[in-house]
Amino acid sequence: MVAVTRTPRSSWIEQGLSALAAGGPDAVRIEALAQALGVTKGGFYGHFADRNALLAEMLDTWERKSTDEVRAQVEREGGDAQTKIRRAGLLTFSTDRQLPIDLAVRDWARRDEAVAERLRRVDNYRMEYARELFGSICSDPDEIEVRSLLVFCLAIGNHFLAADHPGRTRHEVVVRAADFLLERPRAR
Repeated sequence: MVAVTRTPRSSWIEQGLSALAAGGPDAVRIEALAQALGVTKGGFYGHFADRNALLAEMLDTWERKSTDEVRAQVEREGGDAQTKIRRAGLLTFSTDRQLPIDLAVRDWARRDEAVAERLRRVDNYRMEYARELFGSICSDPDEIEVRSLLVFCLAIGNHFLAADHPGRTRHEVVVRAADFLLERPRAR
């Protein structure tokens, strides 16, 4: 008797996240995922009750990777607050894998209140971590809030802005903006 190898649950989730990043939630179709995985769609139902169950697990995975796993890696690798803020931004908004998923979730949240609530929770988590890190650079609560908001807006908004920067590359401008936001406050 030959043992039947099942496609791991995590493979369905990861393939679903790839489909989400490429085409939004409508692209997450069981048949298409099975084809991409090179399996039949029957194996899907051994792991998930239905497509909605998969979508929920995909969002759980995105949320965990975007919050707890990013923070754990940042803290594990250490450094000062500026280094940690840069690393958190790079892990979340500059990677080929996480960024497209994050942007797809943001787009999805515009049309789905449950997804919007989850995105709000993730963004609040990220903002709280930024506040914590900026709190070690400066003591003014208003400045901490402003810097946290601006660095977060820079990380997200950079991917939506189509403006040119005469004489500079987008990367140069973003790096300089981040340097500006991460400077220690000057004595007044």
